[in-house]
Parts: sequence; structure tokens; C-alpha cells
Amino acid sequence: RGVRVVGPEDGPLAEGESGPGRLAEPAAIIAALAGGAGSAAPLASKAVAAPAFVASSAQLDGLRIVISAGPTFEDLDPVRYVGNRSSGKMGYALAAAAASQGADVVLVSGPVHQTTPAGVRRIDVRSAAQMRDAVLGAFPADIYIGAAAVADYTPKRVVAQKIKKTGETLTLELVRTPDILAEVAAQTGALKLVVGFAAETHDVEHYARGKLAAKRLDLIIANQVGIEGGGFESDNNAATAYWQGGERAFPSSSKTELADQLLALIAERLQA
Repeated sequence: RGVRVVGPEDGPLAEGESGPGRLAEPAAIIAALAGGAGSAAPLASKAVAAPAFVASSAQLDGLRIVISAGPTFEDLDPVRYVGNRSSGKMGYALAAAAASQGADVVLVSGPVHQTTPAGVRRIDVRSAAQMRDAVLGAFPADIYIGAAAVADYTPKRVVAQKIKKTGETLTLELVRTPDILAEVAAQTGALKLVVGFAAETHDVEHYARGKLAAKRLDLIIANQVGIEGGGFESDNNAATAYWQGGERAFPSSSKTELADQLLALIAERLQA
């Protein structure tokens, strides 16, 4: 009684193994403590000051935020799929941080090995089409953060049986998937802020600003992938946020810290 337990998270461990055993992310621990502050007995007699980012982001308190995270898998047959290397770490860090700041968070997640943050409602999906339906079904909301790496193309036909090796080459016909971010942004007046992500290997600002304009986003968070110490599978990342008439760079830090910084910017842009 009077004790809250935040268990270990699933993820990569030593010796190349994977499973439960990782220390929970700081934002998840803070969210668990904040969620039980009204019912649990004090953990200590001495008052502990809340982290600065929690106090400074009160603008998110009570807002409904829908966040997409992770990859989508587009099935070819019962065995194979077209996918990408997104780990979902950035989206999950954003969800944990937003929940710790009092937001009502819905997390639409592709297939990942991440633990659901405390206080977050998680909806699991597999394909881009399923993610679209889940995201749109989670509205109305105040903010949408599209942090998922959604497949741009999906197989035109899913084969019922495993595709057998019959020749030297194999041709697959792919068709475009729904553009979730553009569809959400087109719902004029439905949300206060629509935030996208752009993961690029080169010409990051060029492609990010192009996406910002083409999809009519309020804010886009761009980062370079395929480099050491950052990107999809790393625990760290650097990013630059772009909006109409402005930008802000965030140097490399843990994705947990970056999530706090990005949410502070999002709260700031809400007032712009």
C-alpha cells in the first residue's frame, strides 16, 4: 500500500537477446507517478519538485492528442510482407511525455516491440489501411502527430499461399497507400494542430519543407536516417522542426528528451 510499481519494458538486452528487463523510460515512470498521485500514499515525506518540462507544458493538459507510431507491414503472402525499420521509439516517447503532461492520448501503433506508456490508450494495427481507419476513428481530437513510418505502397494482390521460388526474378505490382497525413490535414477546422514527420537520407530540409507545403501541415519534424547514432532503431536522435516562416533545430539527445522538447514546441505553436 502506498507503493506504485513500474515494471521493466520489453526490448533489446545484452548479448543480443530481447525481452523484458529494460529500465522503463523516464517519461513512462513520471506518467505512472502522475497518474497515481491522487490515490497512492506519498512515496516520501519530503516534497519533490516536478521536472521543469512538465510544469512548462501545462498547455497540453486536458487536450486530446492522437499519435501514430511505428511501421506498417503490407502483406505479400502468409509469410512475407513489405515493411520498414521503424522501431516506434519516437512515437512512444511522445505518447508517454504527452500523457505525463495531462493530455488524453490515443496511440495508433504499427507492429513494434514497445511497452504501452502509462495512461495511454493504444490501438494496434498492421497495414497502412488499418492505420488510416484507426487514426480517423480516433477523432475528434485537438492535435494529431503523425510519427509513424507508413508504407507508401502496398501489394496490389495478397497471395493466399506462400509464393514459391520459381525463377531468377520476381515482379511485384504495388499500388499507393492512403495518404493519412494529407487526409487528416485536409479536415479543415477539425484539429488545432497537425504535425508530421519526415525521415530522409539526404536533402532533408528540401523534402521536409516540400511535405509541409504539399500536405498543408502546421508543423513538420525532420530527421536524417541511415546515419550512425540516430534514426529509426537508435535510442537517440537529432531533428529540425519546420513551419511556415520558421524553424528550430534540436541537437542529438535521447528520444525521451527530444519528445519533451518537441511537445514544448507544439504547445508553443498552439498559441501562435
